[in-house]
Amino acid sequence: MPDGHASRSRGRDGIGDRQRGSTDERTRGVDTRRARLDVIGWREWVTLTDWGVARIKAKIDTGARTSALHAFRLEEYRVDGRPWVRFEIHPHQRSKADALVVTAPVREYRRVKSSNGLVQQRPVVRTSLTVAGHTFPVDLTLTNRDEMGFRMLIGRAALRRRFLIDPAASFLGGH
Repeated sequence: MPDGHASRSRGRDGIGDRQRGSTDERTRGVDTRRARLDVIGWREWVTLTDWGVARIKAKIDTGARTSALHAFRLEEYRVDGRPWVRFEIHPHQRSKADALVVTAPVREYRRVKSSNGLVQQRPVVRTSLTVAGHTFPVDLTLTNRDEMGFRMLIGRAALRRRFLIDPAASFLGGH
């Protein structure tokens, strides 16, 4: 081999370590962009800081594109001709003691197919979401999740390029 050239191994994917961005033994064969993402479990405690929700249990749902929040007493109204919503959040399952009233502008309405196959037109609001110490904006559809086990679902759009999901783990983000 000529001087100044190093041998580069190629993985099963045909990509060499230099292209993959890693020559470290611990990450050989791993896309280091993914290796830098935090790992979270299939359920996590999250925070909705804009609305004063310090902690709410959320299901991490890679099967859902959009994130959803259970909204109690959802009311739609207009401010200067634009749609707004008022609703209650009950952060803890089966408890009304810590209910919070939230008002927010509606960003849009989306047709969403629920897990039971029904299509609903839902209002979409935006807030800040904190998961595992990372805070970012998230669009949430508002719906009645009374029959579901979680007050909130975090969908693929919110998770993309932020986290890796370990489906065998829970609450890796703390709280």
